[in-house]
Amino acid sequence: MNNFTYTRATSLSDAVNQAVADQNSMFIAGGTNVVDRLKVFLDQPSQLIDISRLQMQQIELMADGSLRLGALVSNTAVADHSDIRRNYPILARAILSGASQQIRNLATVGGNLLQRTRCPYYYDTAFACNKRQPGTGCPAITGINRTHAILGASEDCVAVHPSDMCVALAALDAVVEVESSQGQRQIPFVDFHRLPVNTPQQDTNLEPGELITAVVLPPASFAKSGVYLKIRDRASYSFALVSVAAAVNLEGEQINAVRLAMGGVAHKPWRATAAEEFLIGKSADAIHFTQAAEIALQEAKPLTHNSYKIELVKRAIRRALTISAQAGGLV
Repeated sequence: MNNFTYTRATSLSDAVNQAVADQNSMFIAGGTNVVDRLKVFLDQPSQLIDISRLQMQQIELMADGSLRLGALVSNTAVADHSDIRRNYPILARAILSGASQQIRNLATVGGNLLQRTRCPYYYDTAFACNKRQPGTGCPAITGINRTHAILGASEDCVAVHPSDMCVALAALDAVVEVESSQGQRQIPFVDFHRLPVNTPQQDTNLEPGELITAVVLPPASFAKSGVYLKIRDRASYSFALVSVAAAVNLEGEQINAVRLAMGGVAHKPWRATAAEEFLIGKSADAIHFTQAAEIALQEAKPLTHNSYKIELVKRAIRRALTISAQAGGLV
């Protein structure tokens, strides 16, 4: 890794001001992804700003019934929290499928949002990569692209977002709170991450110097029926080939609310809003779930080696919706 200075932020304003003063600096907390990238020169900051001791380590139930997760709460603490397991099981299951216990003990809520792709061409500096150096090309498009995007990709990048937790947060309509030198703002989770278009080096819509302070889960009674399915090459500690987060609420025999998001298919967690809209007012049966899956994947554009993902994710959508409609919970 390159040489850099290290400082420990004493407050939110101190952390933000340091980042604004040196825009080649980086925040570090758990460091489970940042340190890996530093070791192989993917990131070469001039300064690391340690925010791990700031007061962002609480899970708070708010007056309106929402749940506020501090940015420094560990993944383990979120997955084990009684309110999460009872009211947002979709999130608990996504976290538990994401990594080993040791990594979950260190990884933070804010850090999880900022994970970068595990595309092998991005990690191997012997190859060109538009995410590392814009304008150099994307060898994955014509290379080995079995794990790459089938939705929302561009001619500049076909990488996928690696997080399991973020797929669940997209389905839950979470909101990201960030702090800057201009004050606080809130970003709807579906707008937090970016598609590659012609700027694949930018993963999020954070402005320079902005720091994630919390993620807020809005109250949603039907989130208790949430299901997270992850399909991967091996049973443990592997990134998703595809994943599905789904929650269905029934009024009588009809669906009156539904959430559906997918992972492993795009540069960001992919919210299937058209499929959700189709299901409202429909009965919860295999025919409608199959039609919803077709709608969710109607814009899919597979590459040479990943067309299998289309049928795989359709089947995962049908299964997740069915389980959720039948009561859901941790599966």
